[in-house]
Amino acid sequence: MLFKLSMSGLKSKLKDYLVLLVGLVISVSIFYLFQTLALNRAFIEANSVISQIQFVFHAGSVLLAIITFFYILYANSFLLSLRQKEFGMYMMLGAKKRKITVLMFIETIVIGFVSLIIGIALGIGLSQVIGQLLMKELEFTAGGYHAFYVPSIVVTCIFFLVLFMLSAILNSIKLSRVSVLQLVHSDVQAENSFVKGKKTFGIAFLSIILLAIGYAAMLNMATLQQLGIIISLVTTTSGTYLLFMSVLPLIIKKLKANKKRFEKGINAFTFAQLNFRINSLTKVLATVAMLVALGAGAISVGMAFKNNVMIMVEGFNTYDVVTHNPTAEEKNILADIKFDEKYEYHYKVDDQFVYYTKEDLEKQRPIIQTFQDEKSFRKKEKVTGELPVGSIVGLEDQQSGLAVPEEWAFALDTIQPYYLYPDHKIKIIDQKMFGDVKGKEGIAIIGKSDDFQAYMMEWKKIDELQQKKYGNDTNMYSKYRSYQDMYGFASGTIFMGFFLGIAFLAMMASCLMFKILSGATKDISRYQMLRKIGVRSTLLTKSIYKELFLVFLFPAIVGIIHVLVGMEMFSFILIAPYFRVWLPIVIFTVIYASYYCITVQLYKGIVFPKTN
Repeated sequence: MLFKLSMSGLKSKLKDYLVLLVGLVISVSIFYLFQTLALNRAFIEANSVISQIQFVFHAGSVLLAIITFFYILYANSFLLSLRQKEFGMYMMLGAKKRKITVLMFIETIVIGFVSLIIGIALGIGLSQVIGQLLMKELEFTAGGYHAFYVPSIVVTCIFFLVLFMLSAILNSIKLSRVSVLQLVHSDVQAENSFVKGKKTFGIAFLSIILLAIGYAAMLNMATLQQLGIIISLVTTTSGTYLLFMSVLPLIIKKLKANKKRFEKGINAFTFAQLNFRINSLTKVLATVAMLVALGAGAISVGMAFKNNVMIMVEGFNTYDVVTHNPTAEEKNILADIKFDEKYEYHYKVDDQFVYYTKEDLEKQRPIIQTFQDEKSFRKKEKVTGELPVGSIVGLEDQQSGLAVPEEWAFALDTIQPYYLYPDHKIKIIDQKMFGDVKGKEGIAIIGKSDDFQAYMMEWKKIDELQQKKYGNDTNMYSKYRSYQDMYGFASGTIFMGFFLGIAFLAMMASCLMFKILSGATKDISRYQMLRKIGVRSTLLTKSIYKELFLVFLFPAIVGIIHVLVGMEMFSFILIAPYFRVWLPIVIFTVIYASYYCITVQLYKGIVFPKTN
């Protein structure tokens, strides 16, 4: 009987529960996706690139679990808020509180179980799609990877079943402590303000001070390091909550104080609605602002890390390819690449030295990397100095004229990699002396293409051929290998950041939606009264759009400011932390606007009378 009654209650508010269900399904599916990538041991052991970034997915899973924990507890409290008055009526008709508590428990578990099944199914589909994308980006095989992975299903089921059970127990405890009258009149109870009177200005000032300290810590993260993370986390979070609890009510009062705007249309009603609900929304708006910062920030950081790969690779590797005595196969590959610069240097090797000619090097002056400061990290310029005949790379006495100048020494380190002749020094001679040297002659080719990433397959083939030529046990290191190592980590970071960000943004907007809709029943009588005195439904609809727009706007502004300031904290490890920062902001705007429109439509469906 109780089960039938609970199912009847779910059907009666199906639209509201669908909102909750969508949020829970997204949480389950993304958590399962992370577990699939983090726990699939056979896949990880078969792919060295993934093994390097496995901890990234573990870290993402932990962070996602923490946020999901609080999200589930809050979202499921939405169930209780929707049914409080109905449960109160049951008790007035003679139902025992224990039975109502069991009824609430059943509804919570049913919603959780359904969302778990759908979420895992969606997660399997996401894992298949994302897994293939990840493999394509990182260029490795799918050996051992399974989108349908039993250990991940088990971990996901255990985690969410525990959360749903805990949430059901907490809802039941909360329901058992509420009196019948409180349940029946839940739609007319207003929440008290956190601060009143002069204390408001004091708390507002404190919130600004805390945010200023948090921002200062972010901007000086290179100096503060771990201490900076702790300071910014504590002060920014607490400052955000205090800001919404104090400054936001002040803003609403200022809007009401503008007589011209206040008396236009039914703005008096709109601002009164804002003023009525703002005290109950301050905490959730602060939470939303922090989730905006985490979500958009996670995507921004992931993209910045990926962009940083090419900057770092270019910074540490001047030329795209360096090859000695290329085989016919290597020459064919090089012939298919469009080079902006391509130089060939002849040399000879005896028992002591590797000889390069002054004429050859000065005619084809190579490019070197300059390290004047952080901003000139990518700055490159051609060697300009003279190259003395008889000078040797590695000699410390530059004044004697027997040591190769520093600029040329950097260039020759690129032309002549250390792994080729580790026991030989490089000596500069003229063309006449070169002819008299008895030794094995060779040719060194260096080249810089018009677009390194456009020729990844060619670099890979050349790298494989050179490994065969010099042996896999050598310390050979190429620009391609440097790119692969850095890109392997960055790809994991951007995938984690992207999906973690999407999860945070989805939770963020749905939290605000739940809070607004759970209080919508309190507004029904006010809208009915305005309709009775002749206010057109079009004006009421505009009022709803305006009121909810302002509610959605405040946390969005604060959250985006957090992102823009917070990205600076990565400037000491990223060359361009703000790379395409507009993209995650656009993604956030699309998700946020979608939730805003859905919330408006659902809210209208609650407060406006049903028409047959």
